[in-house]
Amino acid sequence: MLSYQHIYHAGNLADVQKHALLAWMLSYLTRKDKPVSYIETHAGRGLYNLDAPEAVKTGEAAAGIDRILGKASLDPEHPLMRALADCRAEHGETAYPGSPLIAASLLRDSDSLHFAELHPGEHAALRTALPWRRAKLYLQDGFEMAQSLAPPTPRRGLLLIDPSYEIKSDYDRIPGIIAALHRKWNVGIIALWYPILKDGAHGAMLKALEQQNLPGAIRHEVRFPPAREGHRMIGSGMFLVNAPYGADAECARLDRLFADLQ
Repeated sequence: MLSYQHIYHAGNLADVQKHALLAWMLSYLTRKDKPVSYIETHAGRGLYNLDAPEAVKTGEAAAGIDRILGKASLDPEHPLMRALADCRAEHGETAYPGSPLIAASLLRDSDSLHFAELHPGEHAALRTALPWRRAKLYLQDGFEMAQSLAPPTPRRGLLLIDPSYEIKSDYDRIPGIIAALHRKWNVGIIALWYPILKDGAHGAMLKALEQQNLPGAIRHEVRFPPAREGHRMIGSGMFLVNAPYGADAECARLDRLFADLQ
């Protein structure tokens, strides 16, 4: 199943939560003059135009990043805002960076970047959006790629798992995948994004993850109204393993941001 295209959802409130935490963690890792590895299992196309018919049709960006910017809710010096400014300076005022471009904006020449994307069209678009020699792109199942790289060189770093969950078995597989990755790469930060749907599909997955007693585990969730009538997503969650120091405070800042949107 390769029907999912994030252009319909780019810049929504789930992206704001996910990308704000991701950008903060990448910025944290670069405070030390030591190289890092960044790995992403479901990269998408990396660059989105929020004026595209697909984005306008759903209205999710208007209810998401556009609303955040309109309220000036995030400090301009927040790493996500810096990455957004870099993206728009290069690609125009309606551009929105996916996580690959956020990483490319915030990481350094000494860092290693690995992006997997199995959808041929999205992979080709990512290659165009990210003509960066240091980034390695894989037309491959992202879980397999992550397993093959763990532990990466350098060992210090972060893995983002961000599936669309169009393959429903992902909910069942992910706890075991994260446990296996942690065993191979016990110092790596593992960040899992998941949607909060009306049917609570994520519940069993989170219970299985929490029963593993993974080190430095943080669960952060935000809630928001459905983007449109019939939309099933009512929130967004991130589950972090080996969460960096200060992540609790960043999560609290996001809680205040989303409370201000109510």
